[in-house]
Amino acid sequence: MKEPDLISDMKESQAMQKNDQKTLSKTDSGIKMLDLANLKINQKIKVLKCNNQIKELHTVLRDSETSHSDFKFYSDRLIRLLVEEGLNELPYSPTTVITPSGCEYDGVKYISGVCGVSIMRSGEAMEKGLRECCRSIRIGKILIQSGDEDSKKSSVIYAKFPKDVNTRKILLMYPIITSGTTINLAIKVLKEHSVPESNILILCLFSTPSGLQTISTLYPNVHILTSEIHPYVPTDFGQRYFGTE
Repeated sequence: MKEPDLISDMKESQAMQKNDQKTLSKTDSGIKMLDLANLKINQKIKVLKCNNQIKELHTVLRDSETSHSDFKFYSDRLIRLLVEEGLNELPYSPTTVITPSGCEYDGVKYISGVCGVSIMRSGEAMEKGLRECCRSIRIGKILIQSGDEDSKKSSVIYAKFPKDVNTRKILLMYPIITSGTTINLAIKVLKEHSVPESNILILCLFSTPSGLQTISTLYPNVHILTSEIHPYVPTDFGQRYFGTE
């Protein structure tokens, strides 16, 4: 009787395990992409127009070899682009000004009554970009305690807003949307302060299809602006940006 070839058996077993892992990975990826295909993009969800510049920023921020200084630099660039586009969603009114040469120019002016709200801590990374565009803007804070984005035990432990927050347009800043749990809690707090859903604009760098679907289903009148919708998002953004990884 032929003796068993242990080395061959081990190699065969390892090969089968690798194939199984690849199959699972492909299956999981397929499910994720199905989520993306099924996401209903409505007028309340907008994505930055992707060009080579934005694609490069996404690439650098996803690269595990990117240094802390480069990560922060390129993050600030992407945040600035997102904020600039977000400002287009704010209310403006027609106005006429006189140029230095004495000519009239018909333009628009920004209507005051906007407030930034950052979800601590990673949301604070977006404050710099907002202040660079709106120097005197007031910024509120929300701190949500959670073991992870999917935790059902998430709770709001701190919230501070301007007294007239209910009359303002809100730019809610948070870089990553995965399940949507954190954002949903923040919106709930704003609504408890009498802020209408339609006055809330979420500024987010990276979003998953399932997270966006959860938010838009629960709060259909909330506006969302993101730079990318992808099944996999860099969940370590906050740690890499602040250098605490």
